Amino acid sequence: MKTHNHNPAKSSHFPEKLKRVVILLMAWPLLLAPLSEAADNEPEEAASSRKKAKEDKKENSVFELGAITVNADTVAGALGSRDILTSVDVLHADKIQDQNVQNAHELFRRLPGVQITQFNQGTTSGKLSFRGFNGEGNINAVKLLIDGIPSNTNDGNMPFLESLFSQDIDSIEVVRGTNDARYGLHAIAGSANVLTQTGGNYANSRLSYGSFDSLDVQAGAGYETSGLSQNYAVGYRETSGFRDHSDSDKKSFSGKWFYTPDSEKYRVGLSARWSEQDALEPGYLSLSQSRATPTASNAFNATDQGNRQLGQVSTHLDVNLRDDLFWSTRGYINTYDDKRFVTFSANVSQQERITEEVQYGGIISLTYRPQINGLEDFSVEGGLDVQQQDNKSARFLTRNQFRTSQTRDQIFSFQNYGGYLQAVIQPNRWLRLTPGVRVDQIEGDFRNRLNNTRADINDYDTIWQPKFGAVITPVDGYSLYGNWGRTFQVGVGAASFLIPPRVTDLSPSINEGWEVGLKLAPTDWLESRIAYWQQVASGEVGRDLNNPNNDSINVGATDRQGVDIQFKVNPFETVDLWGSFSLQEAVIKVPGTAGVRVGNEVDHVPNYVFSGGVDYRVTPKFKASLWTTGQGDYFLEQTNSTGRFGEHALLNLNLDYQVTKQINVQLQARNLTDTFWEYAWFDGTQTLHSPGDGIAFYGAASLKFDL
Repeated sequence: MKTHNHNPAKSSHFPEKLKRVVILLMAWPLLLAPLSEAADNEPEEAASSRKKAKEDKKENSVFELGAITVNADTVAGALGSRDILTSVDVLHADKIQDQNVQNAHELFRRLPGVQITQFNQGTTSGKLSFRGFNGEGNINAVKLLIDGIPSNTNDGNMPFLESLFSQDIDSIEVVRGTNDARYGLHAIAGSANVLTQTGGNYANSRLSYGSFDSLDVQAGAGYETSGLSQNYAVGYRETSGFRDHSDSDKKSFSGKWFYTPDSEKYRVGLSARWSEQDALEPGYLSLSQSRATPTASNAFNATDQGNRQLGQVSTHLDVNLRDDLFWSTRGYINTYDDKRFVTFSANVSQQERITEEVQYGGIISLTYRPQINGLEDFSVEGGLDVQQQDNKSARFLTRNQFRTSQTRDQIFSFQNYGGYLQAVIQPNRWLRLTPGVRVDQIEGDFRNRLNNTRADINDYDTIWQPKFGAVITPVDGYSLYGNWGRTFQVGVGAASFLIPPRVTDLSPSINEGWEVGLKLAPTDWLESRIAYWQQVASGEVGRDLNNPNNDSINVGATDRQGVDIQFKVNPFETVDLWGSFSLQEAVIKVPGTAGVRVGNEVDHVPNYVFSGGVDYRVTPKFKASLWTTGQGDYFLEQTNSTGRFGEHALLNLNLDYQVTKQINVQLQARNLTDTFWEYAWFDGTQTLHSPGDGIAFYGAASLKFDL
């Protein structure tokens, strides 16, 4: 791992890297020419067996991995992620359900441009981020949705993601950029929507066992008759963990019930999900400890552990008012109860952290799709959403889980009201436009029960966010797209409120971003996409994670930019290759804290992230997959003076054999080269390290029956 210091006055290497990328992109058609010739010389029966012909492709900015499916939970008639003219990525079930992971956020590793931050601390395991934002928890820039239901906690974190097990996931949609008008709160850099199984007649189960005494049991069933569909999923996972004192067990249950009459004029449904996890925390090691004994846990972490309970209930109603008019409504309740004992180092006290949240809200949209003479296509959608949060945050100093004093006792409400208008205009086959606008308002009330004081929410006023996107397809298979838009960030926790000594209302931080990209699909065996993007924040704030007052720090104005490259190639019937590389930079333009200089990098943002692999069908029943993910190193804090850490590349192998139509067996090796990798941070006096899993092997057997 690199630990060299950085000279803040030194100019960024990003432009030079960008030049190299551009040169490579100009040359890539020449590099692929031999593959094109090989494909042209394929046997006629092999060429005719391809499922997606060039002329059948819808020209857009969407990039998909895996066997394409249609999820029954997609609202008929409503605008979806595929209508947003930005970098949209979809990962399908066959690339999700074959993975052995300890935490659900790890399923996002195969998605292009996504950074995974892996804390490996019990219930606080990690999360995903992208577009130059880190996953530290101080600036959370990704809107998480599960079946279209908002699923972030008040601070923007994503614990609800961990209530999901892979066999229940049908697809994952990631929308990167600032021009999606559907979502406001927490959608600073985009959104991620996880769609679970809906409808069908099936019974599935999967049992896996592997390294670190890891046991994973999952089962699901779907039954559909006379317009009524029922879907059930249960999961249980336990592990002793790679490191000492990292035992964990997790259990989850979900059910979905939907009814659609024969006329298909409407659909009504109920979805419920519950999950609980108990886990020990191994804590953080010093630099020397992490290199000498990466599996160790310090004695002062012996009583560190956590318990987390998650609940989600949602109601769904979709109505076809007319052939060209569609109404959709969602109502939901999310509950989050988290209790954690944590000790960061030997010279600090153990903390007990208690967080309780209840969120309830609704989402309504009306979509109009008229036939207009002179237009190839036209749609306009208006939507309203509201979320009410009732939050409790308490902290205690403890010794071996016995309380010695209380440092935080806060209760606060937080309300977000939003509305949007989004249009899709297609004057002809080669041009599509997506103008849109969104507005949000924030309300709330705060009470500090330690000193019995109250505070009002910052007067953020109405937050306007105009959006626009376009795609031009002058030649079949070649689409040029571009977009521009604004998103916003407001304070979370106590930072949302006007608390003394602050006497002036804070303004929201406005993120203004743009992107230009080129999607190439000249043949049915090759697809590629490249995009350059930039995003500028007017006044970023970040949670002060260890602050007993639950406050934030002023990061300042920031500038993020990057290049995203993706491709997938199927030159032969038995071979699939895919890959992605994202070059990114996040720097501070106007420092908000002392000791930070203009041009310093935002902490925990690697300059690149990548993923890629090859799938080889050895026989019709036997498939081998070799794939890798990784990232560059990053600074640990904004003065950029404590070294860089975190660079790694992990290699994984998957062997899959279809014994019968119903039975499948699998052997998977993760981190095949036993590479050392880690998460690191700086506590103000020293660097602290959490090593990731070493080489691990898993065996699995799956049963799937169509009923």
